[in-house]
Amino acid sequence: MSDQSLLLLLDEVRGKTLRILDSSTVADALWAPPGLENTILWHGGHAYFLLEWLTMHALDRPPQLPGGWYLYFSWDSRPAGVPVARWPPLPDVIARLHDQHERIRRIVGELSGEQLDQPSARNPQKTVRYEILHALHDEACHCGEIHLLRKLQAVGKGRPKS
Repeated sequence: MSDQSLLLLLDEVRGKTLRILDSSTVADALWAPPGLENTILWHGGHAYFLLEWLTMHALDRPPQLPGGWYLYFSWDSRPAGVPVARWPPLPDVIARLHDQHERIRRIVGELSGEQLDQPSARNPQKTVRYEILHALHDEACHCGEIHLLRKLQAVGKGRPKS
């Protein structure tokens, strides 16, 4: 039987990420405040990357990463060094996040409690469940970063904070 709490968390976290990205402009998605590197676009792509990487490797399956996404969105990425023209367009990142949500939901929904509690193939000291929860927790934190970037943009443009 699938873990309904894990599926609910996936829906809630990814839903919030998608709502805030859907309300972002392309220009705002590429802005980083002085002294920081990570943009709204980077946070969105990183959410895709991390859920994909941790979930698929925990299950000993190959991650489905578009070309260049490890370089752009992994923990080894250096967003300030990527020319603006090389970033994937915001609508493409949003579409990938939607598709991934459906695919990961299907995969996780097919896992039994015993399978979720098995050691992760990526890190046997952690369970498959832990790896998925870790990715979703990280995405929720990055969603908070996106909210903060949006607030900074609003203040800079003289708009009320949303």
